[in-house]
Amino acid sequence: MKKVFSALLTLFLILALSSCTAMPKESVTETSGSSETQTTASAKETDITQTTVQEEGARVGEFDFKTKTVMLNSGYKMPVMGLGTYSLDHDTCVNSVKALLGSGGRLIDTAYMYGNEEAVGEGVRQAMKEYNIAREEIFVITKIYPSQFGNPEAAIDMALKKLNIGYIDMMLLHHPGSNDVEAYHAMERYVKEGKIRSLGLSNWYDKELTDFLPKVTITPALVQNEIHPYYQEKDVVPFIQSKGIVVQCWYPLGGRGHTKELLGNETITAIAKAHGVSSAQVILRWDLQRGIVVIPGSSNPAHIKENLDLFGFELSDIEMEQINALDRNEKHDWY
Repeated sequence: MKKVFSALLTLFLILALSSCTAMPKESVTETSGSSETQTTASAKETDITQTTVQEEGARVGEFDFKTKTVMLNSGYKMPVMGLGTYSLDHDTCVNSVKALLGSGGRLIDTAYMYGNEEAVGEGVRQAMKEYNIAREEIFVITKIYPSQFGNPEAAIDMALKKLNIGYIDMMLLHHPGSNDVEAYHAMERYVKEGKIRSLGLSNWYDKELTDFLPKVTITPALVQNEIHPYYQEKDVVPFIQSKGIVVQCWYPLGGRGHTKELLGNETITAIAKAHGVSSAQVILRWDLQRGIVVIPGSSNPAHIKENLDLFGFELSDIEMEQINALDRNEKHDWY
């Protein structure tokens, strides 16, 4: 009996020791399992976010004609039509900005060289108050000029102060120049600080972009160039868009001294008559259907309102081709 009792006691001790040794392993496995669960949950949350964006139709660079916006690679939505303020003096600019915002437009373009950033800011603030518009609904673009590239921080601070609207939705380099990469790096730092939301370039073409893009951290969200039926940039536009960068056109109606001729073009006027719209609306709609954001300049409230009314008609493939055939490679400014 003693031998049997001794054997049973030995077996009991062995089992007890085995159980104690296994406990830490189970504890490690449980901790590891918890970590894996957290990782899986995080991955699921990311998937849900991505799916939501896709379900909203917010693919980068694609125009949403229902919301009249385009999703930028910066994650912000930008209206696809708005107002250019080049050559508008202070009072005219304030009134034009208010006319745009009062008519439902939400995109305004200005620049240091236009000398009217203060007027744009004033117009925005007045319209926000008069029409009860939230700041987040409005998208303001401004630019720093090559003469400012040597001290970009001072240029950015000046723009923020002149506009006085809290932050800048997008800042562009006005055109290539000495220290443009360094100036862009400064703008990147302001993005991290939340003072600028998106970055872009103006008057950059395929060669300039090929050289510039590898030198910066934040890919430009937008490139703004001269584009109109007589200067269509048929190679440059798809090149820019292939980089996930949105294209925006200045001088969409031909620019000073050329607008009358362009609006009177027989092909364009015939298309306008067929749709019961103006020649300007036909040209702007042609841009939109190419995936190009439009910012026609105007000081006429009626024209500003008309230039926003681009969604009640659609150009056919034949009509698009007819306008495409008008290209003369005829640039109307030196940029």
